[in-house]
Amino acid sequence: MGEATERYAIVTGANKGIGLQIVKQLASAGIKVVVTARNEEKGLQALETLKASGLSHLVLFHQLDVADAASVSSLTDFIRSKFWKLIMQLLEISEDEVRKGITETYDLAEECLQINYYGVKMTVESLVPLLKLSDSPRVVNVSSFMGQLESFPKGSWVRGVLSDVDHHGYTRILAKKYPSFCINCVCPGYVKTEINAFTGSLTPAEGAVVL
Repeated sequence: MGEATERYAIVTGANKGIGLQIVKQLASAGIKVVVTARNEEKGLQALETLKASGLSHLVLFHQLDVADAASVSSLTDFIRSKFWKLIMQLLEISEDEVRKGITETYDLAEECLQINYYGVKMTVESLVPLLKLSDSPRVVNVSSFMGQLESFPKGSWVRGVLSDVDHHGYTRILAKKYPSFCINCVCPGYVKTEINAFTGSLTPAEGAVVL
């Protein structure tokens, strides 16, 4: 295969859960994946797990905190120097704290928005110049069906739903701004993850298939 046929993906929050399963499925399909995580130690542990699965030639790690401008810039420089115009796919995995037993506060809502909305926005916009160089640029924002105004809750989970509403709106704006891109906001279903205290009906692998 020539260089023009190679495909690359970035998966954020990829050290566990749905993100890790997305990496496994993309790499198994022959796509080279940049695994990212806020916690470098956990990200490197995930990388070793992937390598042990026989995917060492298709995965590499770079630390990323989507809410930190310097971290986002560092990732962008890494991608530019490593792949240049070959970067094809970008998948954004929303990150949140475990919701069980947490009282909603203004500070928690602000933190959630910084990661799930502003962080995603900053990361995508930083990588857009590289995506423009691809023959088939894609952005997949992982969100939830609860990110609809008619589903807005009164009480628990408000901060997560609020960030999802913003996420959906931003994805629409992004798709209109870059019509040559394939840009989608996808709900993987009710997946067993830390966010819902593993009460979901789907496994992370099943949720990742949707993406």
